[in-house]
Amino acid sequence: MRRLPPLNALRVFEVAARTGSFTQAGAELGLTHGAVSRQIGALEDWFGQRLFVRVGRRMAATPAARAFAAEVSLSFDRVMAAAEACGRPEARRVLRVSAPSTFAMRWLIPRLDAFRMARPEADVSVTTTTTLHQELRGGFDLAIRRGAGPWPYQRAVPFLDEADTLIASPALLARRALAVPADLGRHALLATETRPNDWADWLSAAGLSDGPATRRRVFDHFFVTLQAVEDGLGLGIGPFPILDRSITAGRLVAPFPEIRVARPGYVALIPSDTDKTPSLLALVDWLVAEGSKQAG
Repeated sequence: MRRLPPLNALRVFEVAARTGSFTQAGAELGLTHGAVSRQIGALEDWFGQRLFVRVGRRMAATPAARAFAAEVSLSFDRVMAAAEACGRPEARRVLRVSAPSTFAMRWLIPRLDAFRMARPEADVSVTTTTTLHQELRGGFDLAIRRGAGPWPYQRAVPFLDEADTLIASPALLARRALAVPADLGRHALLATETRPNDWADWLSAAGLSDGPATRRRVFDHFFVTLQAVEDGLGLGIGPFPILDRSITAGRLVAPFPEIRVARPGYVALIPSDTDKTPSLLALVDWLVAEGSKQAG
């Protein structure tokens, strides 16, 4: 007989170490905080040493526990892959994806039906963040962020490049023409607190380093700014190809598409300790394929 740790406690331990929170582990597993603590205590008794120590108001895994959790997660990955290979092919899998709000609303969600058709056994649950650089925490199978990182605990797969250019509503330009960049002085410029350099960078690329003398309105998040642009309240700077469908649908126009500012591209981040199921790997491959269509 193999002398294994208590397997239920081991599963609770893996989730607690991965999420960094007894509370989040309980939410993921449908257990109370006390039940998680008892399972961790049982595993600590089996090992004869502490696996978590108190840091401020939270319990943090010890270095040895983090290393052990990584190995346990890899073992669970293998069990999961074997179970999927031997299990019912029609069994549904839920993939939890964390993505920036605008990216999720304007690029990811409108395309998800294509993935669902290709992988009918997978359900994709999307949660949004209000900033591209929000701290990564547990509770997701895949995160989408912009930039090169560093991402020390995730495998990063680049899949989509991005560039900014000027955007406006067709109705606004029908009322007030915009023939050359210098005409910006006739318009309000709509900016976003979370994207403070968008206007400065684009004006510099347009040869208007000092910017036209015009009024500005600043919103807290880009999806609010984007709605204001679509409502004709002023001009904005928007990312492409994220907004390609808005152009095609006629909600937006890009008056000077040749004046673009390259931005860091998007990456799919797979936590090193998450279950690498065939459905999850298929989702990553699908993102790469969709991104290559945009590049084309």
